[in-house]
Amino acid sequence: MERWIEKNGRVFYLASGDPVLGRGSFKAGCAGQLAAPHGLCVLDASRLPPFELPAAARRALEKGRLTVVNASRPGWERMLEPPATGKKRVNLLALGDVGSTLLTGLKLLGGDVISSIGVCDLDERLAARWEFEMGQISLPWDYDAFPPVEAVGMERLFDCDVFVFVASRGIPPVGSDVKDVRMAQFESNAAIVRRYARMAREQHFSGLWAAVSDPVDPLAKTAYLESNRDENGVWDGMGLLPEQVQGYGLGVMNARAAYYARRDGRFASFLADGRAFGPHGEGLWIANSLSRYDEALSRELTEQTLSANLRLRELGFKPYVAPALSSGALSLLLTLRGEWHCGSVFLDGVYLGCKNRCTPAGIETELLDAIPDALYAHLEDAAARLKAIL
Repeated sequence: MERWIEKNGRVFYLASGDPVLGRGSFKAGCAGQLAAPHGLCVLDASRLPPFELPAAARRALEKGRLTVVNASRPGWERMLEPPATGKKRVNLLALGDVGSTLLTGLKLLGGDVISSIGVCDLDERLAARWEFEMGQISLPWDYDAFPPVEAVGMERLFDCDVFVFVASRGIPPVGSDVKDVRMAQFESNAAIVRRYARMAREQHFSGLWAAVSDPVDPLAKTAYLESNRDENGVWDGMGLLPEQVQGYGLGVMNARAAYYARRDGRFASFLADGRAFGPHGEGLWIANSLSRYDEALSRELTEQTLSANLRLRELGFKPYVAPALSSGALSLLLTLRGEWHCGSVFLDGVYLGCKNRCTPAGIETELLDAIPDALYAHLEDAAARLKAIL
C-alpha cells in the first residue's frame, strides 16, 4: 500500500495500527510520531524513534499540514476529507445544574464561533424554560451578539456540529460517605451513553461528541466503542472515529491547581509552566513545573486538586459551577477556536487528558522536548488505571 497521499494541499501518512485501540488520525508534530503514532510517547520527543521523511512530507510538517492516518481502521478514507469551517451548531443534552451553567457560558461567550445552540432534556419543561430564559439575555440594540437558543426534540439531537453530553444519573447527595463520586456514577451513566452513542451511529453523526458527565474519560471511551458496534454488538468500525470524541474534565483540574498555586508560593511555578495530565479523578497528575519538575511538590498539588470537590461538599454545596465553566464552556470554546486547552484525547487505547488543540490537519497534542521519567511514569499509571476500568 502506498504510504503517502497528497490531497487538498495536505499530506497524509498512512500508518498501521490496531483498528479498535489505535488512534484514528492526528496532526504530526515531528517525524518520530509517524514511527510510533499510537502510544503515550507521542507527547515526548525524546522517547520517539527516528524517522526519515521525504522532501514533500518534510515541507508539509514544517507548514503544519502533515496528518497521520490509521489505515487499519475501516473507513479510514473519511479521515482524508477537509474539516468543515465557519460557526458551529451546538446541541446540549440535559439541563441540570451542570448543563444549565454550561449553557449560560456558551451563550454569553460563544458568539464568535457558535451559530446557534439546541437544548434537549427528558423533561421537556426544562428545555422550554432554558429556551425562554436564554432568549431574554441580550445586549441592548445588538440583539444578534449572542447565539440563539432553541429547544430541540430527540429526533434533532444529532443535527449539529457539536453534541455536548451532560446527562447524568445517580449523583451521590451532599453529605454521603461516597469517596469517589465520579466512579460511583459510571455504570448508570454508561448505560445512558450507550443509548445516545447508538443514536449517533444511526444518524451518521460526523461532528464532535463532547463528554462532560462523570466519569468523563471512561464515558468518552464508552461513546466511542458503543457507536462502533452493530445490532449484534459486534465491532465494525462504522460509528464515531476516536478523534470525534473528546473528554472535558481536565480543564477544571488545571484551574483548581492554579487556584492553589496562587494561594501558596511553593506551587507558584505551576502558573509559569505547570501541566495537568490524566483523567478527571483518580490517576490525575499535576506537574508543578516542566522545567523544574519536583515530585514531592507535584504530589502535594495533585492531592489538593483531587480533593477540591470534597472541600466544597464539606461546605454543603455540590461542586458543579467551576466544572461546568472551566471544563465545559471555556474548554469547548477554546476547542472551537482551535486554541490550546485541557481535554482528553485518544492515546494508548484510552482517553487521556493533556494539552491539545484542533487544527485543520487534525488534533494536535502538545509535544514536549523531554518529560522527566518520574512524570512519565505517572502518565503510564493513569493510562493503566483507565484501561482497567474499560
